[in-house]
Amino acid sequence: MGENTKIEWATHTFNPWWGCTKVSEACKHCYAEAWAKRVGQDVWGPKPARRTMSEQHWAQPVTWNRKAAGLAERPRVFCASMADVFEDRDELLPHRARLFDLIEATPNLDWLLLTKRPQNVAGLARWGQEWPENVWLGTTVELQARAEELLPYLEAVPAKVRFISAEPLLGPLSIERWLQGTINWVITGGESGPKARPASPEWFRSLHLQCMQNSVAFHFKQWGDWAPGDGINLPARKVQSAPDGTVMVRVGKKAAGRVLDGAEWDELPMGVAI
Repeated sequence: MGENTKIEWATHTFNPWWGCTKVSEACKHCYAEAWAKRVGQDVWGPKPARRTMSEQHWAQPVTWNRKAAGLAERPRVFCASMADVFEDRDELLPHRARLFDLIEATPNLDWLLLTKRPQNVAGLARWGQEWPENVWLGTTVELQARAEELLPYLEAVPAKVRFISAEPLLGPLSIERWLQGTINWVITGGESGPKARPASPEWFRSLHLQCMQNSVAFHFKQWGDWAPGDGINLPARKVQSAPDGTVMVRVGKKAAGRVLDGAEWDELPMGVAI
């Protein structure tokens, strides 16, 4: 995490703090919670305090901003992989204000604020109807019910780019009405980790088709731990049927890769340099 992140759809990762509380089915096997516990940080759930960050940490985006001056491709900063910017806790008020100051002071960076709480954005963001040009707002929608619940809140925010992260995708999504003006970018992928749930390939194909039909950028991040079983020696590996009947094989995130229908899909919103 930090400069030159391994996350495929971002350039850097910045966390203004660590910690969160689970709010949806996508949170069930949260990688960030597992990582925090692995390094001895008790910051998950409603009771523990959030971990604050050092001055050196806060200075990093200023350096990135200076390096980015004049670049053809603007760096994209994923904020926050170990937290939720719009978690509503009093202890986070000064840190969120400091984050907004930092965003405004780094105009050469595009800040990607991904939240599972878009209903809190109007009350916690300082920008009202005049959002900075370098702020993209996204929300996680892993199931149709979450899309119906959360996307109206995303639609109400006048961010330059509005996007969804359908990862881990846990069911089919029909979101065409929001692809016609609300959503500029769709990121999707399967679940990874020891308790990963296999996704149906048809869920990803359907999302991709919806994006193509509405000229919306599509990014397929990963299969996750489970990949379609075509061409794989099935008896030698753990096998499970996806909800659409496709035989899925547990091969691990790296071996599963991120090729969907013969290609890697790394599209960015229109007007953004690739």
